Formats: sequence, C-alpha cells, structure tokens
Amino acid sequence: MKTTKKVYYSLGFLFVLFCTILSVSTLGVILIDIFSKGISVLSFDFIFDYPRKGMTEGGIFPAIVGTTFVTLITAIFSIPLGISTAIYLNEYAKNTWFTRIIRSSIRNLAGVPSIVYGLFGVALFVQAFRMGTSLLASGLTLGLLSLPYIITATEEALKTVPENIKEGALALGATKWETIFKIIVPASMSGIITGIILALSRATGETAPILFTGVFFYQRFLPTSLFDEFMALPYHLFILSTQHHNIEGVRPLAYGTALVLLILVFVLNLVAFIIRAKYRKQF
Repeated sequence: MKTTKKVYYSLGFLFVLFCTILSVSTLGVILIDIFSKGISVLSFDFIFDYPRKGMTEGGIFPAIVGTTFVTLITAIFSIPLGISTAIYLNEYAKNTWFTRIIRSSIRNLAGVPSIVYGLFGVALFVQAFRMGTSLLASGLTLGLLSLPYIITATEEALKTVPENIKEGALALGATKWETIFKIIVPASMSGIITGIILALSRATGETAPILFTGVFFYQRFLPTSLFDEFMALPYHLFILSTQHHNIEGVRPLAYGTALVLLILVFVLNLVAFIIRAKYRKQF
C-alpha cells in the first residue's frame, strides 16, 4: 500500500514538474524571441520621438503616454471601488442568497470576453454618458474589466486574516471600522496588491475594450484632455502586426513596441513586488 502511494506521489510530482518546465520553457522562448528581435530597435529616438510617415519612421512616445494615462484612469476608477466592494462583501454583508448571487456574478464577469466590455463601454460611456471616443471612456471601460479581478483577489486576501486577530482587536475596544482599516486591510495588503497589479497588467495589454472607445492608430500629438483620442501600445502593436500596409517593413517596429509593452508590465509587477515585500515584513 505504501509502495503504491509512493508511486502515485512520484508520478504526480513528475507530471507537475513537466507542466511547470513546459510552461516556463514556452514563456522563455516567446520572451527570448521578442527580446532578440526588439532590442535592436530600442533607442532614445524610438521611445521619445513622435511617429512619422504612417509610423514607418519615428517613435512611439504618444503610445507610451497614452497607455500610461489610460492605465492611471483605470486604476483611479477600479481600485477604490473594487477594494470597497470586497470589504463590504467580506466584513458587512450577510451570507444570504442575494450575496451569494452577487459573488457568483462577479466571478462570472471575470470570464466575460474583453470585446464584450468594449461594446458595453461604447453603449454606456461613449453614447449614454456622451463622453465620445476618448481617453476617459477607454479608462472607465478598462476599469469595469478590472473590477471583478480586484474584488475577487481582495476578498480572498481579506479572508486570510485569522478571526482571532479581528476578535482581539474588537475585545481591546477598537471599533469595527478601526479593526478593518488598521488591522485587517494592512495584514492582507500583499494579496490585495497582487490582485490589483495582475488586473492592471491585463488592462494595460488589452486591445478590444479600447478599440471602440477612444484609441487611435496614428497621432503626432499627445492628448491634452480626458476627452481626446489617444494612442496605446497594444492597439499600436496590433495595427503594426496585422493591418499596416507594409507589415514586413514595420515588423522590427512591432517587436520593439512589444518589448516596450513587456517592460512596462514588468515595471508594474516590480513595483508590486517591492510593496508586497514591505507589507510582508511588517505583518
């Protein structure tokens, strides 16, 4: 019997190890390919120059700025709303059928295709709220897309705080509000930040939600207000890779754009790692 268990354990371990190696190797091949073909394009002019001649020359500075702005709008809209919703569901809402339906709906929304969010953003922000195709409409649409991930990750992080810590704080005279914001939220901050960064990283690389709500392929100027159209790295990469009139000629630019987008996402995750490490050390 023990021998059989050891065999099953060994087979399970080998299967998990094989899947891990396969996943990491595939990711490594993709990253090496993008890095090797994109690094030669990277330069000061490519990053800080404006596009010229239909983006066959020049740089991607407006796309970098547009991606940064739309990500900031997404974060400003989705992070406070997502964390507040998760705190309410975990700490205040009773376990009723209505609450269970809300939780189930939030988790189901995380699996909705991003193109559906784009169409909803057109109907709600572009048309109903009369924002037009703009930076604000795109940021709010990406915020809606990010909300289910942030709510779910925050709620799961809050659940990791032991009940005796909450009870101890209340027994010492702290109010429920003080217990939540001085004990529970700081103790679960590493998990909350992980969920936020994963959500924002996905939003940064999305094309479909901004396709109908404000992104523009070719502009030689930066957006000056929230109601301007803008360039963005993922849509710019999509056009260079599939829709450009000279795909072979701009392919090096596409690899350079992909590398810049990966670096931007890496910086986001690096910031999250630093903040996470800080909170783990404290709590």
